[in-house]
Amino acid sequence: MKSRLCLIAMAVCCLCNSIVARNIDFDKLFTDSTLRIDYVLSGNVDYQNIAIDELSRMPGWYGKRQNLTEIPVHGAATIDMRLAATGELIYRHTFSTLFQEWLDLDDAKHAPKAFECVELLPMPRDSVIITVNLYNHRHQTTASISHTVNPSSTSIVHKGEGGNIAEYVVLNEPANKKKAINIAFVAEGYTNDQMLDYLNDCKKGMEGLFGYEPYKQLRDRFRIIAVVTPSRDSGPSIPSEGVWNSTAMGASFDTFGIPRYLTTLRIKQMHDAIAGTPYEHIIVMVNTNRYGGGGIYNTLNLLMTKHPLFIEVLVHEFGHSFAGLADEYAYQGEEPNDFPLDVEPWAPNITTLKDFSLKWLDLMPEKKTVILNTADSNLDTNTVALYEGAGCVLKGVYRPCPNCMMRTLKVPVFCPVCSRAIKDIINFYTN
Repeated sequence: MKSRLCLIAMAVCCLCNSIVARNIDFDKLFTDSTLRIDYVLSGNVDYQNIAIDELSRMPGWYGKRQNLTEIPVHGAATIDMRLAATGELIYRHTFSTLFQEWLDLDDAKHAPKAFECVELLPMPRDSVIITVNLYNHRHQTTASISHTVNPSSTSIVHKGEGGNIAEYVVLNEPANKKKAINIAFVAEGYTNDQMLDYLNDCKKGMEGLFGYEPYKQLRDRFRIIAVVTPSRDSGPSIPSEGVWNSTAMGASFDTFGIPRYLTTLRIKQMHDAIAGTPYEHIIVMVNTNRYGGGGIYNTLNLLMTKHPLFIEVLVHEFGHSFAGLADEYAYQGEEPNDFPLDVEPWAPNITTLKDFSLKWLDLMPEKKTVILNTADSNLDTNTVALYEGAGCVLKGVYRPCPNCMMRTLKVPVFCPVCSRAIKDIINFYTN
């Protein structure tokens, strides 16, 4: 959706399935509840810090129950859980953050800022040590924190229990609830009087997503709910137009001064609003006809619901937030100056050729590196090769096909590489 998103897709190397699998019994080590940890990420380009804000317990666990110490895509940050008694790794998760995007801006060269970060983990039965690491574009750890969590501590706040759970509607049921990907549609900028309209938009969005492969063939792996979260005002804030609305999620256009970048800085507010509902992934449905959106890997996805490209933007941004896919376009004038071309990005659909064997070499017809020119009119749009211009960078970064949903909304399919990456992610969480 915007150039800064692709930087997070390049923060560290591709370390797919880098942790050796362990045979971990989920029920032995964890309860069926969620440990939510709220962090504050702060600093500027010169230094970064991680601090604990609050620990919460929520009923139900809606993340993975297998592959507990493995990660399918590395992301720009990792969070590990180890048994305090033995040091054994029992859970690992990966994500990216808006804070790390901000660090690439000129603004980050000056006064420090703080950003909210919320991570969901399965609630352990015994005391654990949690470690969070943030990485820069050169694979280096820039900030780290380790802290002990005692699950019986009275300092852990209970949220989403009893009558404090937001109303929600189940839109799609999985074949197996314990091996499902749980997505919550969340209303933003819809008033109480607009809730029926919101639910209709959710159904439209869900059917739109399942209209694309490989989601279509794997529909029974997903549980999708629509959480009823009404706002006082209709529509999001638009600072460039002097519009400041009071909404459930605090969403706003003009993030980082980019008109179409639609995000929220109120991450805690968002999770508080849906605490206790069955969710892991979040799609914020924003009631506006203004073009825009944003997707951050394993953090959130926001998009406009009243624009003609509603479905296309939802699918594209979900490629970022769910599968860790990078943008495959490049714009003159928006090209980041600080992208290191001598490291391999972790996103599965772009490469700098520094470690291309980990990417889509096996999908190329002759199983060898071939760079093609997209100006060749004889090319099939699904010809898998190397095409220069991707990840918002014109030179030195390559994508797998001439066009794809991650490059342009005018192409209503994912290329073979992106399609495989999405399918691999779904299988990782559900098989």
